[in-house]
Amino acid sequence: MSFHSMWAELLPVGRSSASGGYRRYAWTGADADCRTWFREQAEARGLTYETDRNGNQWAWLGDPAAGNAVVTGSHLDSVPDGGAFDGPLGVVSALAAVDELRRRGARLTRPLGIVNFGDEEGARFGLACVGSRLTAGALTVEQAHRLIDGDGITLPQAMETAGYDPGTLGPDPERLARIGAFVELHVEQGRALDLSGDRIGIASAIWPHGRWRFDFRGEANHAGTTRLADRHDPMLSYAETVLAARREAELAGAVATFGKIGVEPNGVNAIPSLVRGWLDSRAADQASLDTVVTGIEKAAREYAAAHGVDLDVVRESFTPVVEFDHALRDELARILGTGTDLRVPVLGTGAGHDAGILSDRIPTAMLFVRNPTGVSHSPAEYAAEDDCVAGVTALADVLEGLACT
Repeated sequence: MSFHSMWAELLPVGRSSASGGYRRYAWTGADADCRTWFREQAEARGLTYETDRNGNQWAWLGDPAAGNAVVTGSHLDSVPDGGAFDGPLGVVSALAAVDELRRRGARLTRPLGIVNFGDEEGARFGLACVGSRLTAGALTVEQAHRLIDGDGITLPQAMETAGYDPGTLGPDPERLARIGAFVELHVEQGRALDLSGDRIGIASAIWPHGRWRFDFRGEANHAGTTRLADRHDPMLSYAETVLAARREAELAGAVATFGKIGVEPNGVNAIPSLVRGWLDSRAADQASLDTVVTGIEKAAREYAAAHGVDLDVVRESFTPVVEFDHALRDELARILGTGTDLRVPVLGTGAGHDAGILSDRIPTAMLFVRNPTGVSHSPAEYAAEDDCVAGVTALADVLEGLACT
C-alpha cells in the first residue's frame, strides 16, 4: 500500500465534522480505531506485531531479541482539534519506508521496528508522552495511576475499559536494551524549513519546556448585585497574568501560552470562585525559561494580592533541554548527504516528542518534514504531498544506512 493510500485511509479516523480537527484521545473509540489500523498495516506486511506492557504498539521486521535494533515511528493520538500530520506522519512514513526498503531489495543486518507510542499528546490526562515515559521509567506506576481525565476517570480505568491490562504498567528496560537507535520523523512545528527552502531537516535539540497550573481562588458572588469595589474576582487576576505571560516571553525571546482554563462555578451571572489556568512555556535554554516563568508567577501574585485573591502555582510537568545523540545525528547527516546535493539543515525545536523522552536511555534522532505555514496543533496543519514523499525517501535512506550495513 502506498503512502498516499495509507494516508487517505487514516485521514477520516477521529476527525470532527464540526471543526475539521482531530479528537484522537488516549483509550477512546478513535484511539482504538487508530490502533486497529496500525495492527492491520503491520499484519498486511507480514511484520511481527505486539503490544507492550504500557499499551504501545510495535511491528518488527527481523527478530527484536537479536538486539541493537533500529526503531522508527511516532504516535497517532492528537491534541483537541489537532491537525492530521503531528504524529501520524511519522507512523505512516515508517510503514512506507519499510515498503521502500523491500522495493530496493535491502538486506537487513539489524532488526527494524516501527512503534506507535500511546498518549503522546496528553490531551486526556494532562501529561504528555505517557507511553514513552512509562517505558523509559520517567513516569512511575504510582504517578500513572493518579492520572485522571476531566470526567474523573483514571488512566487504569480507561485502559481497562479499552480492553488493556493496567496491571502491567511500568518501566520496560529489557525492551529498551534491545534498541540501538530510535529515529522519529515528524512534521516541523514551525517555519524554519519553509524559510530556508529545504524539504527535510535534522533535529539538534528540544527546548526545555514545562506546564504550570495557576489556581486563582476568589469569592463567588452575584454578577449583577455585587459592587465592583466589593468583588474578589479571580478572573481579573488571571486575565492580567495572561498578558504578563506574553510580555515576559517577548522580553526573553521565548514562548508562553495559557491555552487551557477551568472556571467555577462557570455561570454567566456569577463572579467566579476559582479560575484555573494552565501555562505552557518553552525557551532555547534553561536560564531563559526560568526567567520567564519566575516573571509570570511574580506578576500573578501581585495581581492576585491587588484583587484579594489567593494563588497557588503547581508545576505539573517539566522536561529539561534534550540534546539528541550527536553521533547519531551526524550519521543521519552523512547518510542523507552521500551522493546527493541535498542540503539538510540542523535545527532546534520547541515541541516535545517521544524521541526526547527516550534520549536518556537510548540514542535518538529526529527528521523534520517542511511545514509551509508553520501551523501545528490546528486543523490548518499541513505538509505538501511531495514533501511527505521526500520525507519517506529520507527515512528509508536513513534506515537503510543504519540497519543494512
